[in-house]
Amino acid sequence: MAISARKKGYKSEINITPYIDILLVLLIIFMVAAPLKQHEHPVRVPQPAPADQPKNVKPDSIIVEMDSDHTVRLNQRPVTLTELESTLTEVFARRAAKNMFIRGDSSLPYGDVFVLLDIARRAGVGDVALLEKSSSPAPAAH
Repeated sequence: MAISARKKGYKSEINITPYIDILLVLLIIFMVAAPLKQHEHPVRVPQPAPADQPKNVKPDSIIVEMDSDHTVRLNQRPVTLTELESTLTEVFARRAAKNMFIRGDSSLPYGDVFVLLDIARRAGVGDVALLEKSSSPAPAAH
């Protein structure tokens, strides 16, 4: 603290120069360290569909769903987790496009859906998109 004598008394001021120096050093450290962080799963931005593709053609999608009661379905067909890996391996061995969708109930823990992602990677799936399925019940008919 700097203290200066004036006519009416003493005035104390805080010297902020050391604080600014520390702030700048921390800023440089974080700027250098941030790009070094490694990410487990790369994120790719979806590309727009080609303009020459006809609009009425529906691509054959592979959709794996997991409900809140942990039942798993592959394109609306119930399967177990052990059957799922072998089925996906067989399906993606014959396909050129190795794309798949995983739809999980929003009430499920992230780790439960991540099991499906691991199975898909072991089965040879290239790109996986995660979809959210709402857990709200359907309205009752009167």
